[in-house]
Amino acid sequence: MTSEYSSTFRHKLDALVRQIYPDHDVETVATGLTKAFWPEGSMPRKRGRVPGNRQWSERDALVITYGNSIIDGVHKPLDLLRDFLQNQLSGVVNGVHILPFFPYTSDDGFAVTDYRAVNPILGDWSDIQRIGSEFLLMSDLVLNHVSSSSAWFNAYRQGHEPYDKFFFEASPDEDLSMVVRPRTHPLLREVETSRGKRHVWCTFSHDQVDLDFRNPDVLMEFFRVMRLHIDNGVRIVRLDAVAFIWKEAGTKSIHMPQTHAIVRMMRLFADFASEPVILLTETNVPNQENLSYFGNRNEAHAVYNFSLPPLVLHAMMAGTAKNLIRWQGSMPPAQLGCAYLNFTASHDGIGMRPAEGILSAGDTQAVIDSVRSFGGRVSMRALPGGGEAPYELNITWFEAMKGTFNGPDAHQIDRFLASQTLVMALEGIPAFYIHSLLASPNDLEGVEKSGHNRAINRHRWEYDHLQALLEDPESPQHIVLSEMRRRISIRKRQRGFHPNATQFTLQLDDRIFGVWRQSLDRDQSIFALHNVSDQALDIDPLSINLIEGEDWVDLLSGEAIVPDGTPISFAPYQCRWITNRG
Repeated sequence: MTSEYSSTFRHKLDALVRQIYPDHDVETVATGLTKAFWPEGSMPRKRGRVPGNRQWSERDALVITYGNSIIDGVHKPLDLLRDFLQNQLSGVVNGVHILPFFPYTSDDGFAVTDYRAVNPILGDWSDIQRIGSEFLLMSDLVLNHVSSSSAWFNAYRQGHEPYDKFFFEASPDEDLSMVVRPRTHPLLREVETSRGKRHVWCTFSHDQVDLDFRNPDVLMEFFRVMRLHIDNGVRIVRLDAVAFIWKEAGTKSIHMPQTHAIVRMMRLFADFASEPVILLTETNVPNQENLSYFGNRNEAHAVYNFSLPPLVLHAMMAGTAKNLIRWQGSMPPAQLGCAYLNFTASHDGIGMRPAEGILSAGDTQAVIDSVRSFGGRVSMRALPGGGEAPYELNITWFEAMKGTFNGPDAHQIDRFLASQTLVMALEGIPAFYIHSLLASPNDLEGVEKSGHNRAINRHRWEYDHLQALLEDPESPQHIVLSEMRRRISIRKRQRGFHPNATQFTLQLDDRIFGVWRQSLDRDQSIFALHNVSDQALDIDPLSINLIEGEDWVDLLSGEAIVPDGTPISFAPYQCRWITNRG
């Protein structure tokens, strides 16, 4: 290693090792981590990546999908996914998050049995590499837990090194009452081992056994796995359930200082990698807790904007953006070198914890009642000290747009498109779940077969059937995907929609959610206005300060907007992106 390397990377690494593992030898741990990420014969860049806003642009947009969201019983699902991406989204969406594509036992991939293999039902590493060569590829680093049927856990039960110290044990006699839980099952699972009965910590399910990051060998193993992903074309690493990885009895065991230090360490390695690696943290928690994972520009490059889905859902159902406007007006811009990942739907449900303190109990209950009336489900979490609270709503986003608090109506597609257009306009990078792009209905059969609420939003499309629907101009699938492609394509041509372009929240009619965006070079202004109600309405152009003498146009309709006092009209759920650069 060069002296330059030692004075930069190693200095920062040693400090983090001392913080996380004060009782271990710094030299041994730091060297082990470095060799795990950079095998013999390679070394980190001499100079870490300088924080800036050049890692992404207005041209970036992601699709979120399982490797087998599209099947036909003949071809490898990853081949079908690639075919769909090329034929339907090439040139529109440039990135893809393929949800866990490893062998697994439960939770649709998040109970991993082998981190180094691609599930043969989906394909192999060559299929992952092929997609990664054509699209910006995101993968999951499932950090917190591993399948109870994995080789790691079997070796733990048999007392084989090093896995005999890989899993977090606790005693039922310890005070675990403060632990923050995303589920309602008992936290500890009793298992037989070669050393007798042990109780292992299971945050998410008894098939998902938590790893013990107090052992630096566990962290080293995940650095090896991260390197494997990068070598196979992954450029965005999603740190799944990262908030829970460090736990201590007698604490909440979430967002621990050591957890943040581990994220900072991963960011250090990513910034010194020769490949352009972006870290994304998945922390489905209240807003301020979520934002803490930006750190001081030294933790995640990007965080999910988790408060956005429940607030957009409420706005569309209530016909008022009052809560959404208040929340967005208080949101800080992402720090230099950081970005929000904006979305409404994902493979999980619509998380309700990020709306805590923003939506009232009455607003929350109204949303829950409407979701249930539209065929959705509600999943609960255990509260510290006893009791339960809503954790997430399980429903496809398209079905959630079926109506308002007053019930179903005829505006489902327009309401759906308005919700997605609103998200596209915000500071950050937009991401779209494949089942939103495909206007997928609730998969109630999947819920019944699996016994899990989340299956409602994890449908597997038969490719021939899907293609027939996409070719039918009257189908919701054709209408939604065609219009989404059009709007995403418009967005990617606007410098005012750079993920870090200036944003101000507008105070207009509560039925209008509006933001003003200005490009980084200040050459383009966009007034992005979205009617979240089923009512037609007008706004005064003076209320958004359109400058006379410039040509203003609505990018979505092509209509010229003249700042002469003529009201700007909105049909129900109509969106307008008014700009001075068409």
